[in-house]
Amino acid sequence: MTETAARANVAGTDWQAWQESWDRQQEWYMPDREERFRVMLDMVEAVVGPEPRVLDLACGTGSITDRLLKRFPKAVSVGVDLDPALLTIAEGYFTGDDRVSFVTADLTDPEWTAALPHGSYDAVLTATALHWLRTGPLATLYGQIAGLVADGGVFMNADHMKDDSTPRINAAERAHRHVGMDRAKAAGALDWADWWALAAKDPVLAAPTARRFEIYGEHAEGDTPSLDWHASTLRAAGFAEARAVWASPSDSLVLAVK
Repeated sequence: MTETAARANVAGTDWQAWQESWDRQQEWYMPDREERFRVMLDMVEAVVGPEPRVLDLACGTGSITDRLLKRFPKAVSVGVDLDPALLTIAEGYFTGDDRVSFVTADLTDPEWTAALPHGSYDAVLTATALHWLRTGPLATLYGQIAGLVADGGVFMNADHMKDDSTPRINAAERAHRHVGMDRAKAAGALDWADWWALAAKDPVLAAPTARRFEIYGEHAEGDTPSLDWHASTLRAAGFAEARAVWASPSDSLVLAVK
């Protein structure tokens, strides 16, 4: 049993509460988070059907996997991440569910795919995670993902994809979003720093949280390239088609079909 799995079995820890707390914290930044998940799973069903083998890439606490299995009970999911604190929550939350497994791996390691239990997946899904990579490593990762997606399968990435050609729209969206964030914060919503401060005080999560900050620092930031960059890079990596299937003023969900 891994160290995170051992921690996940500590009696008395409410893993569902931690899972829900993470979701609420993320929704503070992205009120439309559930909508992007819905569209993501709509497209999984449309292209590969309701019983997919899924790789939940940079899975965090397993938010995508949670929604996947609630909607498609015959799906299976492999979550991969490096964050020991979020993996602790994920493994605790999904304890006893044999449809789910987790792998600890660094997506910038050239050999990270060797740690996976399967060589191909019907769908590789990720959300609000890959923006911490620079474009060079991200293009390399897209090539590796193309090698993991089965023929006819899909890759989807929902993330920040900026469009510098629309500065007035961007400024208006940012101002409007921050008004809502301020209102939610006044009502008690936790932001990123608040959430991690709570995790650092939890007797089970304190040690993996400390290791998490040793690995990542406060919060890594990548290049956040445009939607066009993502689509063209995915096609160059070996996907037959790639385009947005959902967008907000600041984020997009890009779908690539092998």
